[in-house]
Amino acid sequence: MSQIELRPGLADVPVAESAVSFIDGKRARLEYRGIAVETLARESSFEETAWLLLRGDLPTQKQLADFDDQLRHRRRIKYKLKDLIKCLPEHGHPMYALQAAVAAMGMFYPSRDITNQQSNWDSAVRLIAKLPTVVAAFHRLRHGDEAITPRDDLDHAGNFYYMLFEREPSPAIRKVIDACLVLHAEHTMNASTFSGRVTGSTLANPYTVISSAIGTLTGPLHGGANEEVLDMLEEIGSVKNTRAWVEDAVVKKKKIMGFGHRVYKVKDPRATVLQELAEHVFAETGQPVLFDIAVEMEKVCEGILGPKGIYPNVDFYSGIIYKALGIPRDLFTPIFAIARVAGWLAHWLEQLQNNRIYRPEQIYVGKQNQAYVALSQRP
Repeated sequence: MSQIELRPGLADVPVAESAVSFIDGKRARLEYRGIAVETLARESSFEETAWLLLRGDLPTQKQLADFDDQLRHRRRIKYKLKDLIKCLPEHGHPMYALQAAVAAMGMFYPSRDITNQQSNWDSAVRLIAKLPTVVAAFHRLRHGDEAITPRDDLDHAGNFYYMLFEREPSPAIRKVIDACLVLHAEHTMNASTFSGRVTGSTLANPYTVISSAIGTLTGPLHGGANEEVLDMLEEIGSVKNTRAWVEDAVVKKKKIMGFGHRVYKVKDPRATVLQELAEHVFAETGQPVLFDIAVEMEKVCEGILGPKGIYPNVDFYSGIIYKALGIPRDLFTPIFAIARVAGWLAHWLEQLQNNRIYRPEQIYVGKQNQAYVALSQRP
């Protein structure tokens, strides 16, 4: 009998030391390199946040300007990569297209020598810059439209919106997209981050590392919750139906999407920021009924689920915002990847600093000492 303790899913098992981000689930605290995520979402930008995650400190004005310039001039994708995207099934999920494109990208930009710090940095910049282009290109090409060339005069958030819709966003819409990218950029040792670190520990190239993380994010237990929140809110249908729906769901032990978190036992700080930003966007787009239902649902659930430490998480409001902006549901998780690539890369660079290949143990529960029976003698 093995004496090794089995912890399914590595629950609460530390697998690395990290200085990238920190969570205090009881105080609703999420910090990137020591800075509260709410502050970054309100005051910073995705470009500055990406630098912070990758480098460890806030940039100087010159460092940020140079980094921003590098990102703007690495947005375009090779025409052969665009041809590859064109050949993918139109009805395939954009996450699979993104994973395929990122994996293929590594063939266009060979980066096998991960001891070369300049090559690693170039790869990180390239991945952050090009992921929005890939997502927007697949979205347009699958509908028979030509992919839109990135614009160097727009920032990261504004350019992504432009490549999707061929029009510039208003300042409020640009800000909310930028804030969403900041809020989703990093979240400690989750499944996709761990997947990326495991792949990185083999000294695989950075495109393979990010492709691995994207593949992990395709699973419904990790990505896609904000899509399911919309399905739930649409099922409720109106504000007056909310309490009855919630009470029925609790009695039937039905999962309430967008509520609860493995770490947070209070309201997710990212959800609080998104709720505020949503109101600025709705001043332009009009406030959707789904938002009214969501606000009412949060009030109802606070009394019923709050005592159990179950509160809204980041997925509860993000889907409502994306829908109000006209973004298709199957692009919600790719947008998550566009943001989280900064965090994945920060963890990859950190993994390389004191690398040791991940090689966990198992508890064997199968047969032993079995005799081989010749095929002719088997019943």
